[in-house]
Amino acid sequence: MPDQDQPIRIAALVPMRHNSERVPNKNFRPFAGKPLYHWIINALLESDAVTEVVIDTDSPTIREQTQDAFPAVRVIERPAHLRAGEIPMNEVLLNTTKQIHADYYLQTHSTNPLLRPQTIDRAIAEFLASRNTHDSLFGVTRWQTRLYDADSNPLNHDPSVLMRTQDLAPIYEENSNIYIFDRTTLQERGNRIGHKPLLFQIDRLESLDIDDEEAFQLAEAVALAGLVHGDTP
Repeated sequence: MPDQDQPIRIAALVPMRHNSERVPNKNFRPFAGKPLYHWIINALLESDAVTEVVIDTDSPTIREQTQDAFPAVRVIERPAHLRAGEIPMNEVLLNTTKQIHADYYLQTHSTNPLLRPQTIDRAIAEFLASRNTHDSLFGVTRWQTRLYDADSNPLNHDPSVLMRTQDLAPIYEENSNIYIFDRTTLQERGNRIGHKPLLFQIDRLESLDIDDEEAFQLAEAVALAGLVHGDTP
């Protein structure tokens, strides 16, 4: 744990591959008036708590755009052996954190364009306030709805007792928007989520994650309507 009397150094990591399988050229595709990844980079740069923003990529397009649009952002080249789509993200992060010094790392994705700077700052503040009891943090979306598995077995309710959905115990979906961890946790666990993670709830619209064409269109419609950021581009 860092010295309590020293400023906490938070490096924000944004890994991005050049090629994307389900949404072609997703990371730099135009989204509500600017390349998709510009949204999250702007949010991180506007954060008061983030010390440094780092992009890990194999993309010449992203590298060139970043030099022009975000000269303060550090870009590191992803090595060839970590570029395949099936490579676990934790292996990519282990390589990145070897090169970037920080007390804690905040990892997010270009596919979270609606994440606000205020939410990023709130996540960091809540984690730092709880770091004596939690070794990591990850973003979640709260759900209160009736769920079933593929065999029609109820997962979180008793169908013979028709409770109102608002009375069901909430469950939480890992939404891939925010992870906070230190290098020791990542090395020991081989995972950005530690032994004692803090769940950090994010609004459902703000936490929209783009992993297919339908999600891209939905998130873009939300952005254009100003339903999260409060204005349109």
